[in-house]
Amino acid sequence: MTTSSSAGQSRRDFLFVATGAVAAVGAAAVAWPLVAQLNPDASTVAAGAPIEVDLSPIATGQDIKVFWRGKPIFIMHRTAKQIKEAQAVNVSSLPDPQPDSARVKEGHDQWLIVIGICTHLGCIPIAHEGSYDGFFCPCHGSQYDSSGRIRQGPAPLNLAIPPYAFVSDSKIKIG
Repeated sequence: MTTSSSAGQSRRDFLFVATGAVAAVGAAAVAWPLVAQLNPDASTVAAGAPIEVDLSPIATGQDIKVFWRGKPIFIMHRTAKQIKEAQAVNVSSLPDPQPDSARVKEGHDQWLIVIGICTHLGCIPIAHEGSYDGFFCPCHGSQYDSSGRIRQGPAPLNLAIPPYAFVSDSKIKIG
């Protein structure tokens, strides 16, 4: 009799272990999609990711618009005339005083990178318009110079500068 009872007990142990294993696999199968759906969407992750922009196709005097984190970024390849005019401005006469050298990276004066959102009410300014060969916001008449500094109109601040760095002489990384 001891053999049949030990055989019954080993079968019972096997059934407990097998049932437990199936339950664990089932719980993992149910939990996996639940946990996976808590992760952010791929487009959300990509929206905050840094972007690289090749500057080589942008001609002198031309500007392009790229998007980073849902914001328009203006990249302007400034002419020698625009750089000279931006550097010659009396900074103390500006509503938001900031020298041109603080708005561009050293050694890369020809490149202006700004967030293209007017600091008044969030409109999108137009490049190469207005009295200062910079940006003009048609909504309420704010005018920015070729350094993105507010010169006229109701905007209280200069165009914001996104975090960026030069990866090489012809490529930048924004973000």
